[in-house]
Amino acid sequence: MRHGKKINHLSRKTAHRKAMLANMACSLIEHKRINTTVAKAKALKQFIEPLITKSKAENNVSAEKGTHNRRIVFKNLRDKYAVTELFSVVSEKVADRPGGYTRIIKLGNRLGDNADMAMIELVDFNELYNAGKPKKKSTRRSRRSGGSDAEVVSAEKETKVEEAQTETEAKTDDSKE
Repeated sequence: MRHGKKINHLSRKTAHRKAMLANMACSLIEHKRINTTVAKAKALKQFIEPLITKSKAENNVSAEKGTHNRRIVFKNLRDKYAVTELFSVVSEKVADRPGGYTRIIKLGNRLGDNADMAMIELVDFNELYNAGKPKKKSTRRSRRSGGSDAEVVSAEKETKVEEAQTETEAKTDDSKE
């Protein structure tokens, strides 16, 4: 029985699974996005998120902590270049993000074996995805009114308030002269 065993074994022995996740993590750090199966992407996300957290500057305030975190990350990744890249480039980009450093986007099924494919990427390194969506204007809606009608009503109220303010400002300017 496998009750309470939360790790996904990915049909591999322990050494093979750890080596595969380390190699995939190094590729993700180097290329900023990789294509793989959904199961491997989910396992990689659980593997790499704590490592990115350890690489952030706020966790490496003292030299002792920084060296300790670097050694822990190197133990998992086993690649000097990936560790250097993680602690320099990646940690600077994700410094203000409290978590959720990776994104999994499902791509459909692979032709050969019909496996569910996904792209896993570092969130802060995709300029197209982040810049494509402008921030929405926040509108206040009352609980009783519906969705889109309330937005139109609130926009009309805002324009009326702005017009009233400009009229009062114009009147005060006229009275001063």
